Amino acid sequence: MSTYKLTRRRFAGAALALAFVLGPVGGALAAETIKLGVIGGDEERIWEVAKKVAAKDGLDIELISFSDYAIPNEALEKGDLDANAFQHKPYLDSQIAARGYRIVPIGYTLVAPIAFYSKKVKAFADLPQGATIGIPNDPSNGGRALKLLEANGLIKVKADKGLLPTVLDVTENPKNVQFKEIDAAQIPNLLPDLDGAVINTNYALGAGLSPRTDALVQESRTGNPYGNFIAVREADKDKPVFKKLVAAYQNQEVADFINANFKGAIQPAW
Repeated sequence: MSTYKLTRRRFAGAALALAFVLGPVGGALAAETIKLGVIGGDEERIWEVAKKVAAKDGLDIELISFSDYAIPNEALEKGDLDANAFQHKPYLDSQIAARGYRIVPIGYTLVAPIAFYSKKVKAFADLPQGATIGIPNDPSNGGRALKLLEANGLIKVKADKGLLPTVLDVTENPKNVQFKEIDAAQIPNLLPDLDGAVINTNYALGAGLSPRTDALVQESRTGNPYGNFIAVREADKDKPVFKKLVAAYQNQEVADFINANFKGAIQPAW
């Protein structure tokens, strides 16, 4: 056998072994996959855009949709999710205090100013004496609702409670309004039975309410402490795959989609 033929065979064998390790020449490497928990509706629509951006960087995002705020952190803590994206810092802080979760934020997504709606009065100042007002029953969004009502002169709450006052912390209530604490997702359904209610923007939009045209009062968009973010288990926060995830969301395509479709009701928070 000639030296040329032997060398050629050895080269072919080496090439075959290399191809076995690396896969087909010119073929794409297998995409990384993560399971991401989101709240269904508008937030999920935005993530569908980010998912397409991520795919260009070799990241496959499997979106797991929830309708209840209480579940995504539990699913993340248990390892059923790799990340979630639905909450702001006051909510996560309250969940950590109550349940001991080891979850941390890694990148901002959106901010959706909460607002007050009514089917019975045309102006916030027209709320009657003894009005019944619905607010979310979780600590962070309930506190957020009370702070909105305070900012618009309806009540006053204890200053030392920060962003998490409860109805027990109301110190002044000149109209003697009554508070009905309700699961956040259910408030839009009960709005006709109330004099008014503070509703999270995602649930308001899902019920056909427009923060721009239907809200009687709304949080300020500047200096808002309620920006949502992507969260992961603390032990995973430095993994490169999550840097890809954040970059996929904090992308101009996503910002353009938010601005074009939500007209200020939802805004980029990065």
